[in-house]
Amino acid sequence: MRKWIWVLVLLLGAFSGSALAEKITLLGAGATFPYPLYSKWFYVYYQKTGIKVNYQSIGSGGGIRQILARTVDFGASDAPMTEEELAKAPAEILHIPMALGAVVISYNLPGVPSGLKLTPEVLADIFLGKIRRWNDPRIVKLNPGLRLPGLPIVVVHRSDGSGTTFNFTYYLAQVSPEWKKRVGYGKAVRWPTGLGGKGNEGVTGYLKQLPGAIGYIELAYAHQNHLPVVALQNKSGNFILPTLKAISAAAKTKIPPDTRIILVNTDAPDGYPLSALTWILVYKEQAYNGRSFERAKALVDLLWWCVHEGQQYNESLLYARLPENLVRIDEGLIRSITYQGKPILGGCPGK
Repeated sequence: MRKWIWVLVLLLGAFSGSALAEKITLLGAGATFPYPLYSKWFYVYYQKTGIKVNYQSIGSGGGIRQILARTVDFGASDAPMTEEELAKAPAEILHIPMALGAVVISYNLPGVPSGLKLTPEVLADIFLGKIRRWNDPRIVKLNPGLRLPGLPIVVVHRSDGSGTTFNFTYYLAQVSPEWKKRVGYGKAVRWPTGLGGKGNEGVTGYLKQLPGAIGYIELAYAHQNHLPVVALQNKSGNFILPTLKAISAAAKTKIPPDTRIILVNTDAPDGYPLSALTWILVYKEQAYNGRSFERAKALVDLLWWCVHEGQQYNESLLYARLPENLVRIDEGLIRSITYQGKPILGGCPGK
């Protein structure tokens, strides 16, 4: 009789665990930069586990606001949180890198394929509104083999708070003293010229519709929409296209324990100068606002899967995999997540 009771208990436990998985929907919000990758990850993960992830692509600024307000299980950002933002948090927040991507400069110039060469200085002057036509002598000199039209340049930028904007404007501030003085950098800035589009999707829409347009978007958006991209000159003087190899090369540097590093303007001779990390933001202590242990465990298991099995989907969507040094750092960060002060993954085989 006891044997059958134990069998019944085990069956009920398995059933309740399965039912619980079906009921949990994790909530995330933030960066549009990794949205194509996250969409793939979360679909595959649901098929494997029954855990749903509702991710809202609202921009890095929105993701940071949501995690600070504790209205989501995780935020997502392409810019590390500032000390000021972290000081507003009710508890410690971890930055967990998910992938490497690239901010690409894309354009709509009929008859001009990918590979238009621009220097950092020329790029900055375009976004400052100082270079106004595509046949400007400075652009022509860099591209002697191309027939550049006399179209007006239409600058397109983000209208929302964005980690993509942070990385792009941080780069411009590094390479242009005038940009640094007049505009500066951040998730949102006062643009000297141009049109604003919401999210990578909004900027991409303008680039497709407006001949003469130039803007900055995530690599996957350019590829999926068949938009040409600039070969940008790096610190070593090489004109680099945003390939996965060139993006990975930019990450060959020392990563701090908290992973809050900005990779743009890399010293790597073969590195793409607008490479960037993208992070998921979570509270280190998960027992808050009445959250259950099961919900916290579901989040931690998702993060572990993303930085391991999930990485196999990166390259097909034009994101670079995390290098081994970053995977090891991520493992330590995920293991440090607690519930009522105890590690959630403590003692789990392989974790």
